[in-house]
Amino acid sequence: MEERACELALYIIENRTTVRSAAKKFGISKSTVHKDISERLPHFNRSLYLQVKEILDENKAQRHIRGGMATRRKYRGN
Repeated sequence: MEERACELALYIIENRTTVRSAAKKFGISKSTVHKDISERLPHFNRSLYLQVKEILDENKAQRHIRGGMATRRKYRGN
């Protein structure tokens, strides 16, 4: 599990991706990604956790914008 948490964190950092796309890439659920990143990772690699947390906080701040854009595309047919 520690190895998976590190791999997830590195993937998110390198690709500046979301939890959803990381879960899809690794074939696991979003809740597993969250648990690995937020609960397991800080116990054995604090510096990596702080780096990935910065990206996840940025994604969280932007999610309402992404949701609005998706709704706009849905109703415009794009």
